[in-house]
Amino acid sequence: MRGSVTVAATTPYEVRVEPALDLNSAVSSAQPPGTAVLLTDSDVGPLHAPAVTEALERAGWTVADIITVPAGEASKSLSVYEGVVRRLAAAGLPRGGTLFALGGGVVGDLGGFVASSYMRGIDFVQLPTSLLAMVDSSVGGKVGLDLPEGKNLVGAFLQPRLVAANLDWLETLPPREVSHGLAEVLKMGLLAGGEFFEDLGGLAAARAGDEEALQSLILHSVRYKAAVVAEDERESGLRAVLNYGHTIGHGLEAAAAYDLPHGEAVAAGMLAAARLSREKFGADLLELHEDLLRAAGLPLKVPAVDVETVLEAMSRDKKRRNSDRAGEYRFVLLGDVGHPERDVPVGVAEARRAIGAVLGP
Repeated sequence: MRGSVTVAATTPYEVRVEPALDLNSAVSSAQPPGTAVLLTDSDVGPLHAPAVTEALERAGWTVADIITVPAGEASKSLSVYEGVVRRLAAAGLPRGGTLFALGGGVVGDLGGFVASSYMRGIDFVQLPTSLLAMVDSSVGGKVGLDLPEGKNLVGAFLQPRLVAANLDWLETLPPREVSHGLAEVLKMGLLAGGEFFEDLGGLAAARAGDEEALQSLILHSVRYKAAVVAEDERESGLRAVLNYGHTIGHGLEAAAAYDLPHGEAVAAGMLAAARLSREKFGADLLELHEDLLRAAGLPLKVPAVDVETVLEAMSRDKKRRNSDRAGEYRFVLLGDVGHPERDVPVGVAEARRAIGAVLGP
């Protein structure tokens, strides 16, 4: 099943999403072979790095090093970043070299920031192995690191030369990880409306591993995100709609010391946003959100954290502006399915209630 989307960024690139993807062919069609370094993590590397290295070498690449970082959000840190760039220097990766990121969103974000800054920028290829990375973080060019003060506070924009997603890699994921990726799928379906939203009826099949349903929903997600990125590549306006569910979601992650999976944080953030949408626009979409999250296998509550810590993390969110008033946050909300509203002001008391409603015991 051939499937691809072209992202019309400043430097256009292809996103290939296929079962049994021919990586040799996909990479060869994107750029000529040269010197490469493969970045992966301790979970993904043992499963897929040997086959990927072999495919690259068959395509004429010289793989100068394979760098493995610990799996988990903690690797999106300045200390791990330093270790990776020093490994690139030690391996002699030249200015014309390419960094291949094989893994989920953490590896992609870390690898992209490394590629954006090493020698003032080298080529970058995303090889996403998680559903979350395939539908969201590998597309659009936003890369970065976390600080203890907040998520993605250090970052850059770097469009990859290619995103190559082999659906077979998803077979190694535990069911919970698939559900985490589906959180971003249903987020974009709610934003897009139309055929994409209607096809969210395939969430249960995708969750069960149906390749056709997975490919369809991934391509829907990539097309929607690609259209938004083409209009607003550097997040100066429209692209902010993609943060639906993320304002509170990122605050929950920070308050949980990043021990809360991103997909579950975003799911809770969307439920909170649905409540705020009802207050602001009279859009009664809460039950719809709950039904979709159940179909995706996502919880409707997250473990309790300190609400004030969530609010504090939200106040440091990178999307805040100098003009924002103290005690007020900007949200993406829904006037209806397919009708996102961005820059909606939400007060502290409103945000506190919305957060409290998604916290479990």
